This record gives sequence, structure tokens and C-alpha cells, in this order.
Amino acid sequence: MEVKEPKHDGTTMRKALLVINCIILSIGNYGGPLIMRLYFIHGGNRIWFSSWLETSGCPIILLPIACAYMHRSRTADPTSENKLFYLERPLFLAAILAFTAGFAFLLVKQKFTAYSINAVFLLTIGAGVLALHSSSDRPANEPNREYITGFVMILAASALYGFILPLVELTYKKAKQEISYSLVMEIQLVMCLVATAFCTVGMLINNDFKLVGREAREFELGETKYYLVVISSAIIWQCFFLGGIGVVFCASSLLSGILVLFLLLVTELVAVIFFNETSQAEKGVSLALSLWGFLSYFYGDIKQSKKKKPDLKIEITSSLPPNTVESSV
Repeated sequence: MEVKEPKHDGTTMRKALLVINCIILSIGNYGGPLIMRLYFIHGGNRIWFSSWLETSGCPIILLPIACAYMHRSRTADPTSENKLFYLERPLFLAAILAFTAGFAFLLVKQKFTAYSINAVFLLTIGAGVLALHSSSDRPANEPNREYITGFVMILAASALYGFILPLVELTYKKAKQEISYSLVMEIQLVMCLVATAFCTVGMLINNDFKLVGREAREFELGETKYYLVVISSAIIWQCFFLGGIGVVFCASSLLSGILVLFLLLVTELVAVIFFNETSQAEKGVSLALSLWGFLSYFYGDIKQSKKKKPDLKIEITSSLPPNTVESSV
């Protein structure tokens, strides 16, 4: 009797990649908003420039892409082919999760369970609690037109990013060739280059390039720390985007959206520690709801994986020689 177990090498590698991407996403999701908050609190006020920083660090992705390409060229078959920012961010990401769940259902036929629906609902409500609190931080002299415009732009941006994650997942599923992680990084590089070009046009129109030097000299923490904040921001935000799209590759766009929103709500507590912000009751309620939703998703995922666990394939072969079989008959 010969027992053949299914090959777990690919599954193990995918799980390892998922863990790595979750860590990368956590670094970006914690560090990105916090360092941007540091930029704005101490004198930074260039909106286009801060947006440009989020994607302009994409050339650093060329390093792992180059390493992956060199590894592939050695091992592969030669014939193979292969201020509104941080105040309204809870609302932004709550809308992202809602749009991601909707587009995931429409585009990639994402199967929802009671646990995943519960997770989406609780995380969205948790972020909504923070968004309602942040609405009280609206500047007194801000015109209604500007406030409404900002609100509409937040929803539009949420819809766009919520559409991108399932669209990337759909691309993976419809591709006629095997999707490698190096290809995932190349997709992220292209998206960031396009976004950077768009923000560069905005910076040119707004004369941000001419004013960055003056802003650095007037930065409360000093000019050197200003450039340190700027460079760190560009690098850390790449962790957020690369980790997010990596989770889509290893798991699903829904999990990516859930992780992003959950980590945001934890970031609000981290901000209380680093920036001495007041700890309101809303943040505690929001964290409790998000933790409940997060655990609900993974509990449901564990139950589903146990149901789908492949059985061992048993192949029975006779070890007796032919003449022995005949004599026994």
C-alpha cells in the first residue's frame, strides 16, 4: 500500500508570502498615516505634494523586481514566457471596504459567508464611528461648498480604490499565464507610475516644486528632519500599496480590504501614544467593533478551510509478483 499525500510546497509558499505581505501592509498602514500626520502637524501643507509622496517611492520596487528577474533567468526554462487627509481617512477606508466587497461580489463572484458579512458590517460601522467623530474637527471657517466637494471626492476615491482591488484579482484569475509575485510587483509599479505622473501635473499647476524648499526651511522640526520625513513617507507608503496588492495575490481582495480597515482603526490608538492625542470613547468603541469583525472573518475562514481540507489520496498497488498471484488463485 502506497500513501500519496498532496503536494503542499505551493500552498506553503503562498501562505508564507501571505504572512510577509500582511507584515509589509501593516508597516505601511501604521507608518504611512502617522508620518503624514507628522508632516501636517509641524507645518507641512502641500496637498498635491503629500499625494505625490504616496506613490513616488515606487522606483524602490525595481530592486526586488530585478532580484526576482535574475533568479528567474537562472532557474526558468529558456523557452518559457512569462488636512482632509487624516481627519476623514476613517470614512475613506470604510467606504473602500464597502466598495471592495460590492465589486468583489460582482467581478470575481466572491462567496460571502455569515462570518465575512459580519466582519464587513462591523468594520464599516467601527470606521463610521471614527468618521462621525472626525466630522466635529471641521474648521469653523470652511465653506459648505468646499466641505461637500471634499466629501464627494472621498467617496469617489473610495469607489475607485475599491474597484481596483477586485479588478486586480480578476486580472489574476483571467490571465492565460501563471501569475508570479514578480508580475504582481510590476503591476504595482505601473499603477504607482501613473498615479505619480498625475500628481506631478497637479504639483506643476500648483507650483509645489518651487515651494517645497521654503516649506522645508519653515518646518518646525528643522529642514533636515523635513527631508527625512518626506523620504520616509515615500518609502513607507510603498509598503502599504505593495502589501495590499500582495494580499490580493495570495488570498483575496476582500481580505486585503478587511486588513486595511482593521489596521487603520488600530493606527488610531497608536496615534494616541505617539502624538499625545486625547483618547475618546469613540476610539475604544471603534476598536472593539473592528476587533470583533476581524476575529469573525478569520474564525469563518478557519471553519471553511477545515471543510475544504483535501483528503489523502491512497493508491493500493500489489507488491506480489505475477506468478505468486496466479498460484494463490
